[in-house]
Amino acid sequence: MTTSSVKAPTDARNLGSHNSHVTSGDRARLLGHRPATVWLTGLSGSGKSTLAYALEKQLVNDGHLAYVLDGDNIRHGLSKDIGFSPEYRHENIRRIAEVAKLFNDAGVLVIAAFISPYHRDRAMAREIVGTERFLEVHLNANIAVCESRDPKGLYKKAREGLINDFTGVSAPYEVPENPELHIDSGNLSIAESVAHIMNRLAPYLHAAA
Repeated sequence: MTTSSVKAPTDARNLGSHNSHVTSGDRARLLGHRPATVWLTGLSGSGKSTLAYALEKQLVNDGHLAYVLDGDNIRHGLSKDIGFSPEYRHENIRRIAEVAKLFNDAGVLVIAAFISPYHRDRAMAREIVGTERFLEVHLNANIAVCESRDPKGLYKKAREGLINDFTGVSAPYEVPENPELHIDSGNLSIAESVAHIMNRLAPYLHAAA
């Protein structure tokens, strides 16, 4: 796939839209909570996936329907046809945000774990999902901590020039300016981090009146 094909616009003249007979309130009453997307952003090694799955488990244990969209997993399927240039990263985040929106429309609590290094891409994701449902959570472990973890040896490969466009080494990470939550994932335990997010999610964890 080329960049031009990624950006190819859809001819909307032949498309329509259809409205469900089930409202968001109906789904909230059925599931016992209102939907939201928790968007975890941070450097590779900051703990996004580990925290995402721990949060998902806590939510499900508490009786809430939740699902993780994980960066590596998405690259095996939905985004296996695109690379890691800024243009492709933009398209990857657009796809994920659209999926998160669909899951939210179905009433599901979504945890999205993506480096998502650029301000414009995270702003786009927020716009697609909807500000009222979007919680940006910055895992702010510094690069030294992330590199010391590095279970897949990616930082070493990037510094040896074996991986191009690697965030924090050969590609930038633009730190979120006003996220809903900062998590010091270099010092907090997973349990402590989950607790912080659960507190921030509390307004969503009940059915709409």
